[in-house]
Amino acid sequence: MAASLVRLHFHDCFVKGCDASVLLDSSPSIVSEKLSNPNRNSIRGFDVVDEIKAALERECPSTVSCADILALAARDSTVLTGGPNWEVPLGRRDSRSASLSGSNNNIPAPTTPSPPSSPSSSSRASTSSTSSPSQVGSHTIGMSRCTSFRQRLYNQTGNGLADFTLDASYAAQLRTRPAGFDNSYFRNILAARGLLSSDQVLYTRSAATRRLVRLYARNNAHFLRQFARSMIKMSAISPLTGARGEIRRNCRRVNNS
Repeated sequence: MAASLVRLHFHDCFVKGCDASVLLDSSPSIVSEKLSNPNRNSIRGFDVVDEIKAALERECPSTVSCADILALAARDSTVLTGGPNWEVPLGRRDSRSASLSGSNNNIPAPTTPSPPSSPSSSSRASTSSTSSPSQVGSHTIGMSRCTSFRQRLYNQTGNGLADFTLDASYAAQLRTRPAGFDNSYFRNILAARGLLSSDQVLYTRSAATRRLVRLYARNNAHFLRQFARSMIKMSAISPLTGARGEIRRNCRRVNNS
């Protein structure tokens, strides 16, 4: 579940900012982001967030937002799989609305030719071109559906021939390798074995991203530091503070609904 909780935080922040809008179910006034193409039958972890929220409400009613829960759960999931620790800035409030169109348009697809340097390529994001490849390094944990990478089974020239680099021996290696948060993702890219097109293109996109792939593949400690910094930056995208938003009592619906 660790990778799924990290992904929830990404898919929340990339739409309207880090406001827990991704957690809202559909209602007469809301069309849930869970129905978007990137999320439908794909994102999960909502039951885990429900458990966390229920425990917090018992101890500290109306105090900790669902948006903060997502940020903390992403950090803890990273730590529990062997990744870096970081201090999570808190104080976000929860959105009273969702954006299905934003979810459909702003979350990069696995076939995206190059990952954006910032979520939805907008000025809302405080991430930089340096932090973007390190953020995608979260793909070092978790799994992917076949529909997200089946075009990678063939080379990128369009002639329909199988890509010899994705061979059976490599698949066997993946099945036996423990799931841990490290720089193996970048080492795989160097070997032309990035699972998603949006992974492998980090090496071909530009000299700058190629340099970072090589650096992270060579230096695990540096990658982990950069990943932590990029997550702090991402978690600060357009937070609701002050009187904006609310502290939901149930992460799946707005208060008094």
